[in-house]
Amino acid sequence: PLEGLSKTFGKVPDFSLIERGGRRVSLSDLKGRIWIVNFIYTNCPDTCPIQSAQMKEVQAEFMDEKDLRLVSITVDPKPDTTKVLTEYATRFGADPARWFFLTGEKDTIYRLAQEGFRLGAADIPHEKRPPSGATHTHSPRLVLVDRKAQIRGYYISTDGEAMVRLRRDLKKLLRSGE
Repeated sequence: PLEGLSKTFGKVPDFSLIERGGRRVSLSDLKGRIWIVNFIYTNCPDTCPIQSAQMKEVQAEFMDEKDLRLVSITVDPKPDTTKVLTEYATRFGADPARWFFLTGEKDTIYRLAQEGFRLGAADIPHEKRPPSGATHTHSPRLVLVDRKAQIRGYYISTDGEAMVRLRRDLKKLLRSGE
């Protein structure tokens, strides 16, 4: 195993979702690449803008890495149409060839978040919504996935030290060939 990088946290299950450009993206499109995934929704008043800003920084910092992909999956697919996702992606300067924004059936997405990535994702009932106006709870974590679709780490997007660890672990994976 790579020095300082834990073994694995399980394997990402197969999935098939729709990219903002309208094409299907499945696990096979990402196999053989290293990727960072997060779960967001475009009108999120909470951690999503921070997560997306972190992803934008990683995209800029690692723009020469041909094997890296960024994957943002909406937890609110009804309003987050491919058009809305495209507008959101544009705001963050997301390169469509390297940073995917995915949508699909809500049940499929929630199952992928909860069972595939072991991250929370849920609707907040109207009467329990916080003053911020958040409509969904979801993890603020970015997840690092290796070339074999194995989860290699979780990093809280609002924690500066965690983001330093993510970059360090990402560099190790990119150089290792794992």
